[in-house]
Amino acid sequence: MPHRRFGPLECPVSVIGQGTWRLDEAPRETAAAALRAGLDAGLNHIDTAEMYGEAEPLIRDAIAGRRDEVFLVSKVLPQNASRRGTIAACERSLARLGTDRLDCYLLHWRGSIPLEETVAALETLRESGKILSWGVSNFDEADLAEALALAGPGRIACNQVLYHLEERAIEHAVLPWCETHGVALVAYSPFGSGDFPAPRTAKGQVLQKIAAAHGATPRQIALAFLTRKPSLFAIPKTSTADHARQNAAAGDLVLSDAEIAEIDAAFPRGPKPRSLPMI
Repeated sequence: MPHRRFGPLECPVSVIGQGTWRLDEAPRETAAAALRAGLDAGLNHIDTAEMYGEAEPLIRDAIAGRRDEVFLVSKVLPQNASRRGTIAACERSLARLGTDRLDCYLLHWRGSIPLEETVAALETLRESGKILSWGVSNFDEADLAEALALAGPGRIACNQVLYHLEERAIEHAVLPWCETHGVALVAYSPFGSGDFPAPRTAKGQVLQKIAAAHGATPRQIALAFLTRKPSLFAIPKTSTADHARQNAAAGDLVLSDAEIAEIDAAFPRGPKPRSLPMI
């Protein structure tokens, strides 16, 4: 499993990580086993959030005795993202996760609380050692520029966004912005939340053909495409150990320029939308 520099951070982070949205809907031990299998396969990036129900306590149990192996990320809800509220939310997440620090802490999406307050709180948390870095989620290029103006260069570690083969809006402006400013871009829902191309469709057949050439699966090809650039990471969720290991194997796939062009043609990014898609 390849690991890369995560935005301005020196620590190596797995190209493919582990998302945990709705992971608590699976049997607890099965879900914990999937996280442990992912760690064993090199998926050190585990992503969660305060809104993900019982995911944080589940992660606590799954990584018991292995905290130092994990690049652990959580998120604050926008309604909690005042200066005091962000700090309190982070402390609650730390308690649920059974750890004394987060490797990265994100604002889940932009809300009504002034961004200046949230950035100030995130910097306070960073300075106190409760978080080692911070980032944002669901930010478009204007939001990112505002955050950069408030925090200065080298502070925004990542932007976590909706990105899958059928939803490539971030490629218009958000991805170029992140590449220019050294910010990691993390794809959530990389399989499209239940909307992955069926094998008998034209798009599915493109993926099947490329997958056959690599001895891989179509979903592994999708992950390879979504992480094809140095700034790109992906955090698929899985509740089974076998799927975690399959996701990890996707990190070793290298697509040719011709294969990338073929996928690009089959899944056109379309026009830039007025607002950044999110779920």
